[in-house]
Amino acid sequence: MNSPNNDPQVHVINHPLVQHKLTLMRKKEASTNSFRTLLNEISMLMAYEVTRDMPMQEVEIETPLETMSAKVIDGKKLVLVSILRAGTGILDGMLSVVPGARVGHIGLYRDPKTLQAVEYYFKMPKDMQERDVVVVDPMLATGNSAVAAIERVKATHPKSIKFVCLLTCPEGVATLRKAHPDVPIYTAAIDRQLNSHGYILPGLGDAGDRIFGTQ
Repeated sequence: MNSPNNDPQVHVINHPLVQHKLTLMRKKEASTNSFRTLLNEISMLMAYEVTRDMPMQEVEIETPLETMSAKVIDGKKLVLVSILRAGTGILDGMLSVVPGARVGHIGLYRDPKTLQAVEYYFKMPKDMQERDVVVVDPMLATGNSAVAAIERVKATHPKSIKFVCLLTCPEGVATLRKAHPDVPIYTAAIDRQLNSHGYILPGLGDAGDRIFGTQ
């Protein structure tokens, strides 16, 4: 994992397995089922890096031979926040790794004319002040949806926030870093640029459409 341009808040997860699966996902001939399966797998792999600094606590357990003190994470303190609808693809994979995590949802859609995020749903767990949040969305393109989602999450005053995406671009990174410089970004790749319609190039198309088989 490295940080481009020496920005300690931007983390590119360049593990060979992550990069291999991302390449397979980019292919236009990848089926809906294949795309969905690969996203689930890549999300599990990325979860290892994203949760690397999660706090641990000591508990007493019994092995078949004796009692010992051992470390565990408290998954219930973690909240995975999915930006609907495409965020569901990353959410499922991460829940496989941290099944005890709570889940929040933010419903946003991108106005096709203004490219601005419009909210239609917001539901979070209770006691957010005690929780660490990971906001997930496959694509950080214009950055407008991510900025709006994190702004809403910040209003609940969680202990910390991270943003995880599969793909981003320099424009998306710049927008999110400017609006929320305290929120680290985790991604598998920073692609070349946005096109005039707000899509990442070379990218992989519309993640939501490819996950759900819509267009």
